[in-house]
Amino acid sequence: MTNFLVRTLANAGALWVAVWLLKDITLTGDSTSREVLTLILVALLFGLVNLIVKPVVRLLSLPLFVLTLGLFTLVVNALMLLLTSWLAEKLDLSFHVEGFWTAVAGGLIISIVSWALNMLLPDGD
Repeated sequence: MTNFLVRTLANAGALWVAVWLLKDITLTGDSTSREVLTLILVALLFGLVNLIVKPVVRLLSLPLFVLTLGLFTLVVNALMLLLTSWLAEKLDLSFHVEGFWTAVAGGLIISIVSWALNMLLPDGD
């Protein structure tokens, strides 16, 4: 359970950095506490998308991973971020990613920051 919380907080931090760096990834709220709550909910949603959908997409696109020597990972990460944005909109969360190339940049930022935060935060074992 602790590991889940640490990963969710790392995802929330990584999403916040992406929102801060890229003007086409937006998170709006009427107060700071509302934005933090939205960020945590989007991080949970992003974690679920990566847990459920991403393995299926990776398996189905395995030849593209091999052909591009793993660079197709950027496309898959972008698609997962766009799916999270779409689901957030359906769930009335104020998180939006505008466009594929923004999602590619956002996915790259989120991957790097999430990796760094997971290295710094305790793993709960």
